Amino acid sequence: MMRRDRLFLAATLTAIFSADLYFILLPKLRGMGRGSRRLCSCGPDNFTLPGQGGLATPQLSNWTSASPLVGTTPAPMDGGSKLERLFAHPLYNIQTPALGPEERLLQAEQLMEYYRKKVSRWERHMKLYSEAAAVSNITVTEHEVTFDPDASWVKFHLGISRYALYSRDDPAIPRLLKDMESMTVVSADYTQDEKALKGACDCTQVVKPSGHHLKLALKMRNFAKAMFKPMRQQRDEETPEDFFYFVDFQRHNAEIAAFHLDRILDFRRVPPVAGRLVNVTGEVLQVTHNEDLRAVFFTSPANNTCFFAKCLYVCKTEYAVCGSPDLLEGSLSAYLPGLSIAPRISIPNPWIRSYTFTGREEWEVNPFYCDTIKQLYPYNSGNRLLNIIDMSIFDFLTGNMDRHHYEIFTKFGDEGFLLHLDNARGFGKHSQDEMSILAPLSQCCMIKRSTLLRLQLLARHEFRLSDVMRESLEGDPLRPILTEPHLLALDRRLQKVLRVVQRCVRRLGEDEVITKDFAKSTGRPQTATEAKKTR
Repeated sequence: MMRRDRLFLAATLTAIFSADLYFILLPKLRGMGRGSRRLCSCGPDNFTLPGQGGLATPQLSNWTSASPLVGTTPAPMDGGSKLERLFAHPLYNIQTPALGPEERLLQAEQLMEYYRKKVSRWERHMKLYSEAAAVSNITVTEHEVTFDPDASWVKFHLGISRYALYSRDDPAIPRLLKDMESMTVVSADYTQDEKALKGACDCTQVVKPSGHHLKLALKMRNFAKAMFKPMRQQRDEETPEDFFYFVDFQRHNAEIAAFHLDRILDFRRVPPVAGRLVNVTGEVLQVTHNEDLRAVFFTSPANNTCFFAKCLYVCKTEYAVCGSPDLLEGSLSAYLPGLSIAPRISIPNPWIRSYTFTGREEWEVNPFYCDTIKQLYPYNSGNRLLNIIDMSIFDFLTGNMDRHHYEIFTKFGDEGFLLHLDNARGFGKHSQDEMSILAPLSQCCMIKRSTLLRLQLLARHEFRLSDVMRESLEGDPLRPILTEPHLLALDRRLQKVLRVVQRCVRRLGEDEVITKDFAKSTGRPQTATEAKKTR
């Protein structure tokens, strides 16, 4: 009797275990296997792209509707330009909707009238200043200013739309980068935030006002305007370990590299930036009309021309930057249209840091912080939160911990893109990956499908991020812009971003994590030759 009971119990337990195995464990294992194959970032051999969902499939003869992106990229030929092949890829030839007046930031007639008035005002100002300088025996180098409606910087301003600062094939951008390398400087002045300080700085503040940083607004002969940030740190120097992120140096090469990375990621939210050697005597001191700026110039014991910031607590020669003897390398960032014609607003980043020595923000201690943010305007609908996550991925790749605010154009409202401005505190430490920068992604577990597709593409051997960045930066006159350890750090960080997405998908499922985009594809992708012509 007892033996029959034992056999019956054993048979019952075996049946229960078999049912659990078939109906519960096996489906989970299959799901994990599919997710691993879909999003594995372990290496190029295991790489596949998920279906495009909201993105229309580009019409290529060797693509199938069953798997629109798996194995779509033909094996590249040996040698040649990886960057050209990247920009010729279908993912970089996806069109935004047709642009009407409401999708463009500015109209041509409006912009021409605005700048003609500014030129007239400038000429009147220069006439008065020249007369006053003659009376005071002040020597000022005078240059004639001309406004050209076909100038590259004007075309850049006219190309700004609801979706990006410039289109992928905008010929004005390579022209503008080239022009900024050699445009004649006719005026140098402090930037507006420095002027607002008027030299008065509160030395008790932990975080100093932005105006104490050494940066200048340069006006060119064709009436273009660019922000100049001088070199403060050598390429091979890392941020000291004891430095807080809010007192780190602002690096000119970080501004240059950030523009190229932003373009490679296809965000196009960083204004064009080019490196340049500036003659601080002939192109700053001798053309400035600001006596406060003139007053901070001096000649060092090594007979180099130097200047320092006007903020009182750094008004010391040891904080100065110096030419060699007059030439000083720096970054030139193209100005956006003026606030009077293209208003922008600055909004605190929901994942702002504490900017104190000991304090911590809620997101740093609450892993469910994003659940709260998702209930708040403007993050409870539209693309704003997804754009924040794009920005966090961009900042993580550069190592920039200083994203306390972001800006948007008011014309485009809640659906406008975020401007990725002020990137000079990136690329400070190649040996450290600050995972907290990715908090928006890891806490919200959301990402645009188009962003994920391009990140996965850049993880492939034939489009490796470090390789295309290296090639892109070779076009800047101050090359090399980044040292090799910084370039290799991009590949390492990219893998970490993909692993965060992979964990989210395993936990929540692809439909919850990967969000469809609105974009439509072009009729055909660009060829490498066409891509080269437009870039």
